[in-house]
Order: sequence, then structure tokens, then C-alpha cells
Amino acid sequence: MWAAITKYLLRTKVHQDYLHTLLQAQKGESIHQKYFSLSRRPWQHSAGIAQAVQTFNTSAPIQKVEALDENQFVCVHWEDGSQSLYPSVWLRDNCQCPDCFLHSAKARKLLIEKLDVNIEAKDVTLTEQKKVHIIWPDNHTSEFEAEWLKKRCFSEQARAKIQEELFLSECQYWGSDLQLPTMNFEEVLHCDESAYRWLVTLKKVGIVLLTGAAVRQGELLKLGQRIGFLRLTFYGPTWQVQDKTDANNVAYTTEKLSFHTDYPVLQHPPGIQFLHCIKQTPTGGESEVVDGFHVANKLKEQNPQAFQILTSTLVDFTDTGTDYCDFSMQAKQRILDLDGKGQVVRINFNNATRDTIFDIPAEKVKPFYAALKDFVNLLNSVENKYTYKMKPGEIVVFDNWRLLHGRQSYKARTEISRHLEGAYADWDVVMSRLRILQKNVLKGM
Repeated sequence: MWAAITKYLLRTKVHQDYLHTLLQAQKGESIHQKYFSLSRRPWQHSAGIAQAVQTFNTSAPIQKVEALDENQFVCVHWEDGSQSLYPSVWLRDNCQCPDCFLHSAKARKLLIEKLDVNIEAKDVTLTEQKKVHIIWPDNHTSEFEAEWLKKRCFSEQARAKIQEELFLSECQYWGSDLQLPTMNFEEVLHCDESAYRWLVTLKKVGIVLLTGAAVRQGELLKLGQRIGFLRLTFYGPTWQVQDKTDANNVAYTTEKLSFHTDYPVLQHPPGIQFLHCIKQTPTGGESEVVDGFHVANKLKEQNPQAFQILTSTLVDFTDTGTDYCDFSMQAKQRILDLDGKGQVVRINFNNATRDTIFDIPAEKVKPFYAALKDFVNLLNSVENKYTYKMKPGEIVVFDNWRLLHGRQSYKARTEISRHLEGAYADWDVVMSRLRILQKNVLKGM
């Protein structure tokens, strides 16, 4: 795109300073400030909520508009001195008129089949209301608000800002020095600001402890209603973690649980896990968590070959039994899932449900085990893991894609001595509620 713009500007002999300014403008401004630091402990104070999600300036009025590169682009000059380039095909695709956009559903009506990818803007003007008015070759017209366009600027920094606002991808990594974020259960249920801080903290830190819940089953259903709904799995809408005869899950024993994520046997594992402590054993049973993203980054730095193996090898997982209903599940997962930028975005590891079937060549088996062992050793390093013991009435909520969790063993007794109720939710549901709370909370400030 920039090659085309440069060619046009040089062909029309526009001053080189203008070209330099235009290209520099596309680089945008620095990324907004970080939401918070662990030292500020925003989950304990309401101050600083306005900084939790900062939107970039979208109020700059338009100074002028013009078409560039044989009308393939529209350039908007803002009164703050910046410029934004918009491809004509994108503007036509996103026409906001009633024929092209269903405003009641906030959804596009225009079909791709009817879109000319080579379309040019026939005429571009700035209306008295400071809107960009475009006439297309078929005489269809489109109008765009300044704020709408500014928010959708194609510069690198503008795109980074809106993506951060939408997805809150920034992580606060931690190890054994974690200061476990703690909030009140009832406040989260009944106060939007508290619920907002809860979910913002959960997204960034990966774990939040809620205190003050009743010591009975069913409290997790209230949290499910708070965010929208819980995730139903083969173990039911909620499930009871306690010592059981003929246990159908290793969690339903008194033995030590090594670090794991839940449900890698599902193609789309639950993103969020809830554990509510109803009864706690007097000795043993401590919970352990580790920031898997942080450890994966360490593995990448210390042992790139192991990292490459765990991000490329498909591992078989299996789970068969009867609970909410009978089930027989199989899945293939990479231990470390990467996004398009090479960042770890999900960890899939549960040694208990890792299948005996392993669909790789025999000569690759030992290198895989060596890589996995290095990763597990890092997980268990004293400097990386955080240990705590839940008390009755506490609910821990954590990112099941990022954190691995475990449990120390405890002694079996004639009666049940340790009882947790568990549940899951999907990140899609949590992020939907977070965006709604963000809008409502920031609007009222």
C-alpha cells in the first residue's frame, strides 16, 4: 500500500516533506499506559479505574479530505496535524447507510459478492457537519463520522490501541512473588465496578481470590449468572472435588496432583476455572499455581529446541467414563499453542489424560519426553510456583489457558475432609461481560 502511495506522491511532485509527514503519521503515537502494576494492587482500591482501559483520542475534528492514488485511497487530515489513510474498497464495504448496514443488529448487510474490490471514490468531500461524504461510481453515497473513522485508523499504533481495548491482551507475569489479588465475593456480585476490576485483574494477572462466599454448594452458579453462564462439560455444570471411591478422575482422590491444565481432551478447553472451598482438610491439601506463559517464555529463552518441540508436536489426550453422562473423548493438542506472532496463547497439558497412543515417529518420542521434562522442571521450580491453602468460603478463579494448577496430597479419613466445588466458563463469555462492564463503568465516571 505504501509503495503505491509513494509512487503517486512522487509522480505528482508533492513536496517530500509532505510525504515524510504522511508516512510518519501512520506510525502513530506510543501505546497507552499499562493498566496497572502489581505494586498498586488495583483490586483493593477503586482509584485508577479510569486508567484500566484507556481509549485513544477520537475527538479530533477533520480539517480536510482528499482522494489519493487514482482514488484508491481517501486521506483524512485531522486538525491535530495527523493524517489517516483509508482504502476505498474498505470504505465501500463499511458504508453505514441503511441499505448496507443493519443498525438494529449492528451488522453488515452488503454482500461481498456485490463488492467491487477495485472500486474508486468518484467524489470525496467534507460536509458542513464535518462528515466525510463519498460518491461512488454507481452514484451510491456514503457518509462517515469523524469519530468513527478515527477509531478505525489503519496506522500501526492506532490498530494496536484498539486491539488492546477490545482484547486486553497485556499480561502481568509473576512467579513465587505473586501477591494474590483478593476481592469480596458479594461486592463482585452486586457492584459493577467491583465486577469490572475482578475481570480486568483476571485477564491481566490470570488469577483472583474471592472471599466471603457462603460455605455451601451453589455459590458458583451465582458467578455464572454474573458473567452470563457457565460451561457445561461431561462432569456437569458444576462438580464436586472430594475423595471418592472408584474415582473417575484423579482429582477425586487424596493424592498429589501435578501441575496441569483442565480438559485438554476437549478441542476447545474451558478458558476459566472456578474452585470454591466448602471444607478444608487440617493438614495437607495446599493448592499450587504457576504462570504457564511466564514459564514458557523462560523455556523459549533457555532451551529453544524444547520450546520448538512442544509448540509443534501434536499430543494425544483421552478421557473415558461416566458422570453427567457417559463419555469417550479424544483430542490432539500441542502442549504450547502459539498465535501468529509466536506468542504462547494457550497451554494444553494434563499428564493424567495424556494418551498411551502417541501419533509421532518412534525416533521423535525421546526428544519429546526430554522437552516435556524440561518444561515440567521449570514449572516446579521454587522461583516459579506459588503455594496457598484455601479456606472455607473462598473461591479462586483463574485462567485455565495460562495457569497450571496442582494440589499437595492429604490423608484420607473415614469422612470427607476436603470438599471443593468446581465449574468452568469460556473466555468468550467472560470477555463479553468485561466489555459491557467496561462501557458501563467508564461511562458513569
